[in-house]
Amino acid sequence: MEKKNTDPVNTLRQKISSKLQQTELPFIVYAVVFFTMFMLWRYSEYDELAMDFFVELGGAAFTLFIIDVLLVRSKAKRWKLVRDELNYVIARLVNRTRDGIATRIFNFNPKIDVALNHEEYVAKLRELRSDFLQELVTLDDDKLIKAMNETELFSDSSYNYFNEKADEIWNILNVKYSDYFHPELVTHLISLHLNLKDLCASIRQFKKGNRFTDQVDTFKNIGRQGAVVTIRKIVDLLNVLKNEGFSEAASLSSHDFSDTESHS
Repeated sequence: MEKKNTDPVNTLRQKISSKLQQTELPFIVYAVVFFTMFMLWRYSEYDELAMDFFVELGGAAFTLFIIDVLLVRSKAKRWKLVRDELNYVIARLVNRTRDGIATRIFNFNPKIDVALNHEEYVAKLRELRSDFLQELVTLDDDKLIKAMNETELFSDSSYNYFNEKADEIWNILNVKYSDYFHPELVTHLISLHLNLKDLCASIRQFKKGNRFTDQVDTFKNIGRQGAVVTIRKIVDLLNVLKNEGFSEAASLSSHDFSDTESHS
């Protein structure tokens, strides 16, 4: 089932924006330094060497703190320049993948009032597609197989499409600024990448039935069952990412990336 996140402040999209406000050094480092200083202070009245160590360690702790703060601020400044654009890139990729899953595999084509203006039409389409994808993950395997368009799914076109989406995710994970991503977001993106690749493998298995006609049913069943498992995982991941703020339709005009959090 899809995990709901009703508090926008706690979405991954918000966390990825604020991550660099925290110190780069773990708390244990500062704890060890100050504990050592405390112990040296206790024995400083008995040992002049302990006082010398205390002074030196205090200077080192101060230097460490200043450097740490400056590094965090420097990285935060660099990240701020590309943060919204990368958030938008991820959100657009998730949105396109959601659309590809719904339309290519399950023939999603809702009837929407054509009299609506473009923004209203897109909003309604996204609402219906969200409901549709949430419902999909509740279906058992047999119903999911019946709902699939096998002719479209197990085709070269779909293989190329989903393989391309997997590669796009991998490219995002390897950009210079991916170290600034929240670990939970990285986990979701890696899982999505792997499952899209697995879906492509299932498509290849299914298509082997066209080459090895003596085992056509075997290969097609392997491909079909593998596809059901990975599609369920993919849809669940896409639903989670949408609830975490990462699903957005293409901008229609000059895009203000600073407002994207409200459009997911």
